[in-house]
Amino acid sequence: MFRMLHSQGINLADLGVPRADGGPTETDGRKIWRKFAENYYLMRGTPSRLWLDYSFENTFGLTERLNADTADSYYDHIADCLTKPEFRPRALFDKFNIEVIATTESPLDDLRWHDMIRKSDWNGRVVTAYRPDNVIDPEFDGFTKNVEQLGALTKCDTTTWQGYLEAHRVRRAFFKSYGATSTDHGHATARTEDLPQADAAALFQKALKGQISAEEADAFRGHMLTEMARMSIDDGLVMQIHPGSFRNHSGPMQGMFGRDKGFDIPTRTDYVRALKPMLDVVGTNPDLTIILFTLDETSFSRELAPLAGVYPALKLGPPWWFFDSPEGMKRFRETATETAGFYNTVGFNDDTRAFASIPARHDVARRVDCAYLATQIATGRLFEDEAYELAKDLTYNLVKAAYKF
Repeated sequence: MFRMLHSQGINLADLGVPRADGGPTETDGRKIWRKFAENYYLMRGTPSRLWLDYSFENTFGLTERLNADTADSYYDHIADCLTKPEFRPRALFDKFNIEVIATTESPLDDLRWHDMIRKSDWNGRVVTAYRPDNVIDPEFDGFTKNVEQLGALTKCDTTTWQGYLEAHRVRRAFFKSYGATSTDHGHATARTEDLPQADAAALFQKALKGQISAEEADAFRGHMLTEMARMSIDDGLVMQIHPGSFRNHSGPMQGMFGRDKGFDIPTRTDYVRALKPMLDVVGTNPDLTIILFTLDETSFSRELAPLAGVYPALKLGPPWWFFDSPEGMKRFRETATETAGFYNTVGFNDDTRAFASIPARHDVARRVDCAYLATQIATGRLFEDEAYELAKDLTYNLVKAAYKF
């Protein structure tokens, strides 16, 4: 939403986004909401509009359109709802009929909030996922200090290559003890490597000293994906790879507001050559699950579907981020199914930080998939009973199987 509003000349600070450079930021919640409501028309045709309208009506009972005239009544109604017990997150968790939510945390996280949930009298299932980017990417801010902290947490000597790998194993086991069934890797590219251990160790030492080149850092990240895959064979964690985002594209905006303020842009991504080193090591292992996501739609039919259609370890994740939309989901089914089939995909799991949008996102996915299945029936490519079975698989069974829930 911030992206769209900013693209029309609206200052992020006027929307309450804190400035990293210490500049002035609007803090009046009602004023910020009015600014958003006045410009809500800019969301027409976007999935953000669809999710918000769904949430306004089905979660908060609002049926008038949001605009400048209804901004205050919306604000007051939602503010009142949020004071009521039935709108607390755990109550909504039950209302939305959620079975499990997975968060992602770095290896340096103490998982205190997960521990708090575990010790409470609530029986909702919230698990973690192992997201090691900040101790795998030599170009991540504070990489060396992060690795030092990893060593302190695990009591492993992370100044050595073998100690560093062992520290990952220790933290992965810790995350598993808090319900983790998966790891998550957000790299700029899908590059993988299977370097000789001596070469990997040498790159690791360069990274610790801050003497690693950009090419060497990319090679190290690629090798660590293969190491993570090897560890997944040992501990059973499902591996997710999310490549292809040019993060923080605007240097001036990052300087003003910090990281992750909407300037992440999809890029072309190679999978066939990039994944080959890792797939040569683990790709034919049916006991491993690697779920691939993409921000490069052109790769679905050309690369991802053929890869997932032959390698037992590979599965395709649903349309992600920019393509988590009715049209994006439709294009995914139409371009991937003919080569990968349905059962080399993992159904639908949403990737949202907007808790109230979860029902909307799943409703969209179900409608798009069922429309696709209906077309398959109408054109004689599926029997009706198969379509009913597939509808449940795409909605429920495949994702539970893929993530071992």
